[in-house]
This record gives sequence, structure tokens and C-alpha cells, in this order.
Amino acid sequence: MTTSTLRNGFSAPAHHHKTRFFLVMMRLNLKFLLICLCFAVFLITFTLWTNCGGDLPFARGFVPKWNHRYDSDNQLELTEEIDCVINQEYTIGCRREGDEIYLPFSFLNKYFEVYGSLNTVDGAKRFDWSHSYGKVNNPKGVYDPKGIFMYFENYNVEMRDRVKCISAIEGVPISTQWESQGYYYATQIAQFGLSHYSKNLTEPEPRRKVVEDGERELAEWRVPKNSSLSRSYLKDKDTTVVHFSTGKHFDSAIALPMDHVLDLVLSVNLLLRPNSSFMVTLQNRETQKLYNVIYILADLMMSVQDDNIYYGIGVNSTSSWKRLTRDLFVDLQKGLPQYINTEKRRKMRRTELKVVEISFLGNGSFDNLTLSTSEHISHFYDAAEWMIRHQDQSTGGWPIPVRRKLGVGFGELSRGWYSAMSQGHAISLLARAYHHSKGDKRYLKAALDGLKLFRIPSYQGGVLATFLGKYAWYEEYPTKPPSFVLNGFIYSLLGLYDLNSTAPANHSNEAASLFEQGMLSLKKMLLLFDTGSGTSYDLRHFTLGIAPNLARWDYHATHVNQLLLLATIDPDPIISQTAERWKNYMLGKRAQHN
Repeated sequence: MTTSTLRNGFSAPAHHHKTRFFLVMMRLNLKFLLICLCFAVFLITFTLWTNCGGDLPFARGFVPKWNHRYDSDNQLELTEEIDCVINQEYTIGCRREGDEIYLPFSFLNKYFEVYGSLNTVDGAKRFDWSHSYGKVNNPKGVYDPKGIFMYFENYNVEMRDRVKCISAIEGVPISTQWESQGYYYATQIAQFGLSHYSKNLTEPEPRRKVVEDGERELAEWRVPKNSSLSRSYLKDKDTTVVHFSTGKHFDSAIALPMDHVLDLVLSVNLLLRPNSSFMVTLQNRETQKLYNVIYILADLMMSVQDDNIYYGIGVNSTSSWKRLTRDLFVDLQKGLPQYINTEKRRKMRRTELKVVEISFLGNGSFDNLTLSTSEHISHFYDAAEWMIRHQDQSTGGWPIPVRRKLGVGFGELSRGWYSAMSQGHAISLLARAYHHSKGDKRYLKAALDGLKLFRIPSYQGGVLATFLGKYAWYEEYPTKPPSFVLNGFIYSLLGLYDLNSTAPANHSNEAASLFEQGMLSLKKMLLLFDTGSGTSYDLRHFTLGIAPNLARWDYHATHVNQLLLLATIDPDPIISQTAERWKNYMLGKRAQHN
């Protein structure tokens, strides 16, 4: 027997070595077989994964041609990435699932002007689709000429991008709509006043804090050495006021440290002497950054230097008391974009700000210094008084001091042109001022004088155009040839209706006649603006013989809102039925086809 010697000196038979060798080889073969099986399973899994649209780390970017999905009947369907050729003009990527073809919404959005957003509702994702971004405001009752103007309680005119700022001299918006340097635009000023009048009727009574009135509320002012502060009774005004006198430098100003939040509308009776100023220091509660809003004796719209925003209250404000009402949040916000050099400007929130100091520099007096949540009626009267001061006495109009080119084919409107929409808005504002003031005849006279231009043809400087030589139309833009803008015309009708309903009976005949004449034209011409899926902004396709000027959805919504309101005044079905049909256009419904 053959033997072999082991390490420990023992010997083993030779066949033991053969048996061990066989077992080792068997174990290696089983391992190899197991590795092969695992690799085969991995390979099959990988193949199935990629065919089902999987995204393995090392296979990113692979776009399979076929995917698999199961429909509601558990039938296997194939998903295929395909090309969609749009009107034989260009190609986009689409997806086919069974018999359905899916196009990207980004394409549908631009091609059909539809709108959508992905939202989460009750924890679930959903896609909200809409055909229009306009909003319909259904009237809550019969239109009241002494109440809310349309839905203007939702307007925030002063925060529009095309408003440069609110003038501290006039207390009304300065527009940049057609000229960047800024100008006074009667339409925008009237909307500013009407929105605040409407907000006053719909919002809660404002919260007010009297900071200093010279009598009951006496603030603890910080008065530097060589500066002075005193209080005295003015017999002619029957009130006690605060007098101050300081040096020329800021460190001599009298100041009132504060920590006041939310109530950011400031009102004060003010009498400043030459080279004097009034400053409010605001702080961003999140960043702790300080800003100074300074009111000075200058004919200045607004100027910004670093963190200082200046507003002029007029060089002639030294001889008389001035009631200054300022929304500090608006005054700061309008100054911010001029020195924040970022592509995306995040608008500051009102809740971010607080008043940390009020100070006076120079010589002057003040009274009834108040902070409040709002002062809507003060802003309303600022707009009404502007209308009184700036009405052209010969024409009764409020001239627009910029050139305007409505479009190719229309003659340019020279500086000083008049608009029926401006006239109508101004009359609506003044009629409410006459009512709210309990009969101030200045407002009534200005409103009545505003009717003159409605009888003067547009080619002679008025706002009256005639359609086919038969139907009177009050032109928002008195162009040559006439443009027949719909929304401006209806706004002018509302102004006539407001005055007719508010003025004493013996004063309202002219407004009533003009309103009835305009309503007749509206009913006869209304359907000329109907496209079957939306509305036209004007009738240039008729007067110029060119393509229609389709109304954007916001203007279309305005048309609908105006007709819904007019339907509460005039029961003629042409108004209410057209309003409902136009409202349905905003839901994607169209007129029937043959």
C-alpha cells in the first residue's frame, strides 16, 4: 500500500489524497455554476429593467424606444417615443400609449394659449388646466352709483409696475405707462381714488394710533442741545400744535424712537419752513437693514441716494399747512428697485417692516401725527381734489400730456388729447365725492363740466365718434380713423350713469341723454366684438380693413365683468346673454360651427 507522510509524522493511504482532490474540484465547480447562474439572473434582470424604462446608475441617459404599461383591463400596452409633425412646419417629441398620443403641455400652452400648473391638494398631486387667466367678478347685487365701483376694491393701483410713485405734492400716482420719466394720467388717478373709495366700503375700520397731537397724546421726543420743541394753542385752527427748531445738521434733529409694526400709513398736519424736512426711519425686521424716507421742500417726484428715499412736498408748501398722508410701505417699495441691482427683485412684504424713528429737521410745526393700517378716504379725496385742480376749464376735460400711437394705420394722438375713459372715470369719482361730502358743489360742477367733450366730435378734439354715420361712440382713444375700443366706452357709460343717478334731478338731463345714446349704440354694435371664441379689443378690422385686434384674456374678462354689471342696470337680453356666452369662452367653449 502506498503511503504518504503527513506534517505531524503520521502516514495516510494514497487513495485518501484522490478523494480529497475530487471533493475540492466538485466544490469549485458548484461555485462556478452558482456564479454563472447569478450572472445570468443579473443579465436577464438588467435586460427587463431597461426595456421597462428603468434608470440604472450606469445607464442614465438611455431612452428606450418601447415601454410597457398595463391598462385598466390588465392588457399589456406599449409606450413609444415618437415625433409629432405640427402642420408640416416643425417637429416635437411626443409619446404614444396604445391608441393615445400625448403632447408636452409646454407645447400646448404656447400653441393654444392655455394655462396649467401642477399643484398638491390634500396631499395628492394634480394638474390644474384653464383656458383663461382672466377672472370673472359676478355682481353681488344691483349696481349702486354711490357704492363700490365695479370690483375696484381688489385694485392696488399704487403698486402697479407702471406707477413710478405716489406724488407727495399731489397725493396721487405718477404714471410711466407711455413715458418713463413720469406724468399725471387722469385714468390712473381716478382708478386710484375709486379703488380706495371701494376699499373703504369693504374693509374693516382702520386701526389708528395717535403718536402726537399736542394735547392728549404727548410723545417723548429726544431734543438735542441747542434744538427746541414746544407746544402752543393756535386760535385760528382751534388746536394745539408742536413747534420745533433745530440746527442744519442731522444730529441736531428732534427725534422720536419707536418700535411700531403693521400700521404703516402715516398722516400729519405739517408746516415746514425753508430748508426743513421730515423723516421716517424704517427697518426690515428680518435683515435689520434701515431705510430713511425723507419728505423735503422741493418740486421733486422721487429721488434715491443709497438707503435714503426722498419725496418732494413742493417748494411752495412753506406758507400754509399741508395734510400729508403717506403709505410708508409704498413709498419705500417704490424707491427700492432703483438701487437693488438684481435680475429678480423680491418685493418686500408689509409685515417685514417697522417704524423705528420719526424726526424733524429745521423749523416748523406739526399736529395730529398718526400711524394707521389704512386711510382710504384721504387717498380718495386726494384724487378728487386733483381732478378739481387740473380740469381744463374751457373743455371740461383732463388732458393727457403724452403722445400715443395706438397702432399702424392710426394717426398719432398729440400731447393734450382727451379720453372718454378718463372722462368717465373722473366723473364716477367726482359723483361719489359729491355724495360722500354731502353735497360739495365743487365736485358736482367739475363732473357736469366733464360732459362737454361727449358732444364734440373726435376729429375736433372731443371724444365722440360715429359708427356708419348712425351710432354714437365715446372714444377711449380718439384716433383717425375711429378705433371703437370697447372697454373704455363702457367705462365712460358708467361715468354718465353715476352722474345721472347722483346729481340733483334738474342737473342730470345731459348725463341721462348721453347714457341712453351710448347704450343704444352698445346694443347695436356689441356683437361686432364677438369672435366666436373670445372678443376683439376694438374694431380696427372694420375701420382699417386689417386683422382683428384680439383682446387678451384680462381685457376679455373686463368685457364680461362690465356687461354683467350693465345687466343689473338694463334688463335687455342682448347684454346678459352676451355676457354669459363670453364667460363661457373663458372655459374653452366656442360658438357652433357648420
